[in-house]
Amino acid sequence: MFHRTLRLLIPFVLGLGILPGHAVETEATAAWVYDVSTGTVLLDKNADQPVPPASMSKLMTITMLFEALSDGRVTMDSEFAVSDRATAMGGSTMFLQDKDRPTTRDLIYGMIVNSGNDACVVVAEGLSGTEAAFADQMTERARALGMTASTFANASGWPDPGHRMSMRDLGILALHLIKDFPEYYPIFSETEFNYKDRAPENRFNRNPLLKLSIGADGLKTGHTSEAGYGLVGSAKQGDRRVIFVITGLPSEAARAEEAEKIATWALRQFSQKTVAKAGVRLAEAEVHLGDARTVGLMPAEDVSVLVPAIVRDSIAAEVVYNGPLVAPLVAGTPVAELVVHVPDLPDRRIPLVVETDVGSAGILRRMLVAGQVLYGRYLDAPAS
Repeated sequence: MFHRTLRLLIPFVLGLGILPGHAVETEATAAWVYDVSTGTVLLDKNADQPVPPASMSKLMTITMLFEALSDGRVTMDSEFAVSDRATAMGGSTMFLQDKDRPTTRDLIYGMIVNSGNDACVVVAEGLSGTEAAFADQMTERARALGMTASTFANASGWPDPGHRMSMRDLGILALHLIKDFPEYYPIFSETEFNYKDRAPENRFNRNPLLKLSIGADGLKTGHTSEAGYGLVGSAKQGDRRVIFVITGLPSEAARAEEAEKIATWALRQFSQKTVAKAGVRLAEAEVHLGDARTVGLMPAEDVSVLVPAIVRDSIAAEVVYNGPLVAPLVAGTPVAELVVHVPDLPDRRIPLVVETDVGSAGILRRMLVAGQVLYGRYLDAPAS
């Protein structure tokens, strides 16, 4: 078996542009920007470095509560007890008191809109008994979600040397919330919540992008003196959605400016192009010992790529596989990859499948192939 590279059978080049695209510059100490529709990372700046996440880690607490809702362990009307530990929490709160019995709905709004540290403790104790046990479960669940750089020491993001997340992990978590909880995700776009009229000054959502007309609909801000100002955001325009995570900004104003700049860059400087259709043959692969000598290779789904608005070179692509393919082959089986090269972006790798069934060769064909192999070895043998 050998690594093969094939030319495409259909025109693939889009022939765009004049000048090269460039990644946006950011003052954030770490950042990650991701195009959801095509799975393309648009910006990676120290994205895998574990850093203090501040209140952005509340997204993990919210995730644990959403999963408890999905599992039926709680309902939106379930009530939670409020401990002295919860009421003693400083920083951002929803101003819970020990006699309160907030519902799941109250606590979700309190965590998302008010960034309530008290609400996070109530959720942790209500689901796991203690905040320490809940933090351990958060870390375990994060690993299952593919968040390899995250460890949690508490439910709120309160400063702790053992409480760390990377920008990529926060982006993975945001994608999980958007895709797997469509019934709850719209709460992230709520702009105010005032539990029992106790928080008139703290009732507004701190996400600065929700006030703008750029399609922003989530997710969470964060700030501590150690972490600086950060934001996990998402915006949707048309069929495109982007997720962006930044941290380490020096002020609230700098965070707002940087978040808007990155969101508009991601949405306006790239366009989504369909470059191959599902079921359309892109190449032919050689087949060994089959009732056909070649078989067509095609994508099982439409292939879309993200293209910089201004690029110098055309998009190029190639088909790679280990071949020849060995019969029998079943239609729809992945056997190759379409590798798409877009200037200034990571390569896209799309699986290609067998177009039709290919049966095993008959006895005469097998004998002919065996004879050809033996004859080739005879020709290659050194003279005696």
